[in-house]
Amino acid sequence: MSPPAAAGGLPERRGSRPVGTGRARAKAIVLGEHAVVYGAPALALPLPQLTVTATAGFSARSPAGPDGFSLTVTGDGERPKAARASDGLRRLTAGFRAVMGLPDTPRLDVIIDCAIPLGRGLGSSAACARAVVHALADLFGREVTPQLAFDLVQTAEKVAHGRASGVDAAAVGATAPLLFRAGRAEEPAIGCEGLFIVADSGVAGRTRDAVELLRRGFEERPGSREAFVSRATELTGTARLALAEGRPEELGAQLTEYHGLLRAGGLSTDRIDAMVGAALAGGALGAKITGGGMGGCVIALARAERAAGVTARLLAAGAVRTWSVPLGKQAGHGR
Repeated sequence: MSPPAAAGGLPERRGSRPVGTGRARAKAIVLGEHAVVYGAPALALPLPQLTVTATAGFSARSPAGPDGFSLTVTGDGERPKAARASDGLRRLTAGFRAVMGLPDTPRLDVIIDCAIPLGRGLGSSAACARAVVHALADLFGREVTPQLAFDLVQTAEKVAHGRASGVDAAAVGATAPLLFRAGRAEEPAIGCEGLFIVADSGVAGRTRDAVELLRRGFEERPGSREAFVSRATELTGTARLALAEGRPEELGAQLTEYHGLLRAGGLSTDRIDAMVGAALAGGALGAKITGGGMGGCVIALARAERAAGVTARLLAAGAVRTWSVPLGKQAGHGR
């Protein structure tokens, strides 16, 4: 429980310094990546196995700069992006203080323990941001509405990635699959059974490069952007209906078709293509790259009785680790 607020909006100090804690989880895009930036819908699901925990407390040191914020990132072992992430998290922290009417001092120390591998399209930056939002809320004893949490995470995401659709900001706080479009998220109806298997290629994706590659392609081929967004919207819409009406084969077919769409845009790799092919050969109902592209992960849909075989094929094709998520509501909460 958060310590009570004292004058000026700061928690009272009773003995040891107060500490706030926040949590979030990874996500995977089922369908709609890249097109969602242009207003198309996207289907996403949380990965409860991969979590982020953030702790925030007051530092005994004097503020080193105008933001009075220090960041330490631990966890997965791949921390080269921590410095870039800190810029977005500093802006998020300043935004939190401004919205809550909190003073700029004392200095804050934030520690993030992140189990989400970076550069895999699994929402590591958004999850870290969401965990920090809730750690600050816990520290200061403030309530954060879902909309405010989304807005603050978006603040950090726009610094980290430039233009951000918002699907990551929504999905890392979800407890069930969601349908996201134009800033709004809802839980889709689910009538299918099966498992989504997410497989890490071991190669970090390059989201910024992928976005730029796709943008250049759109500029060079008039009408190609509209065609891409239209086809992506069609595939995601068909998948949503198949998901609701209990047609897993059709749902899987949309995944494979969407992979072809992203591959045609130059966003896949030889290893990713090999993993997709292996999943299909192993009995998956569909498979595709997930996330920004040019590396990262594959997501495959399989019936429960075929999941072990599909996973084995993915590992044999180069995957370094896998996670499985059953269709339906996920246990736990994103906070």
